[in-house]
Amino acid sequence: MTKDYLEAGKIVNTHGVRGEVKIQPWADSAEFLQEFDTLYMDGAPVKLLSSRIHKQSLIAVLEGVTDISGAMALKNKLVYIRRADVDLPPGHFFIQDILGLPAIDEADTAVGTLKEVLPLPGGEVYVIQRADGAGESLVPNRPEFVLEKNLDEGFIRVRLIEGM
Repeated sequence: MTKDYLEAGKIVNTHGVRGEVKIQPWADSAEFLQEFDTLYMDGAPVKLLSSRIHKQSLIAVLEGVTDISGAMALKNKLVYIRRADVDLPPGHFFIQDILGLPAIDEADTAVGTLKEVLPLPGGEVYVIQRADGAGESLVPNRPEFVLEKNLDEGFIRVRLIEGM
């Protein structure tokens, strides 16, 4: 089941004394968040009046926030985007959409469930909670290990090697 609103980041601090907030993006980049006119917090739309990139974070001026006190009140709040506001290229998807999918191997045997996606410097790593109760498998998101991501049928197909 897809969600209408997706977690896109977290307000981690204030910036300056004029009410700007520093948003840590949970998207591909801060530039991605900068494309939106409206973000959502606590189920309500909040207009993004202006923004700029600073050290991989988004420094934003939000409607109704005019001073540091107002910005401090937003610290640690999550910001969301509306799925309908995003036009993903063909073959792309939100990580949120694959979390919880069953992972199967090349013989269609259940391997486990995709629990987390780790964004590491060398590339994403999928954390799969093993179906046999043997803990977790860390699978690099590379074509030789992640063979298929089938959102329509609801599974990912992986190739595990010794040590995964």
